[in-house]
Amino acid sequence: MGHYCTDTASAIDLLVVCDHINRMQNPSRSTADTAAPAHDRVYRALRGRIMHGEIEPGVALTLRGIGKEFDVSMTPAREAVRRLSAEGALTLSSSGRVTTPDLTSERIEELAALRALLEPELAARALPRAHLALIDRLRSINARVAEHVAKQDVVGYIRTNLEFHRTIYLRAQAPAMLAMAETVWLQLGPTMRSLYVTRNRTDLQKHHRMILAALSAGDEPALRVAVRTDVTQGLRMLVG
Repeated sequence: MGHYCTDTASAIDLLVVCDHINRMQNPSRSTADTAAPAHDRVYRALRGRIMHGEIEPGVALTLRGIGKEFDVSMTPAREAVRRLSAEGALTLSSSGRVTTPDLTSERIEELAALRALLEPELAARALPRAHLALIDRLRSINARVAEHVAKQDVVGYIRTNLEFHRTIYLRAQAPAMLAMAETVWLQLGPTMRSLYVTRNRTDLQKHHRMILAALSAGDEPALRVAVRTDVTQGLRMLVG
């Protein structure tokens, strides 16, 4: 992936969470929808790359590079970067330099704590609607996770791992809470790539199996523990 952008506005977009909620309520909306405004198409494509760990921590981006790749002018490239920086997906220095987040241990600890708060609650709220069809779908997703692990495909692993969690949390019918969780995932995307490289990959699905067992048994306390452990254990290793 090429080098991307530098000069951009730094105003915080207070509509970020509302934008997330709209995405949750309109899941059929494609990120590749060519009818969408240019800045929205660029934003969604870059957002997916960052969330799924396609870009390493601390990579510099340029507006010219973004514009060239997506065949857009500087204005939509700048707007896409502004939105991503408002969500914490990109970091802006005082000089205007734009990079993917290279998180400190303290920041990783904070984001891990947010995952520990939000995701067990989402899972617990989803539990009353966790029917056999959902559990079968989760098993299918988990099988794809295993395939990506076997191939050492970091981006495929992160993408399907988040799909596993999102599939559960959508049943919680708590779009604002899920939007917050997705913002945390977005900020952690490059870090999750680094974590995958350093982790022992043989244990990546252990907690998913515990989550599936708890869902099948209707055991909320066990589900909360399994989700909390799954979403925080690796991140704690990075700050330990």
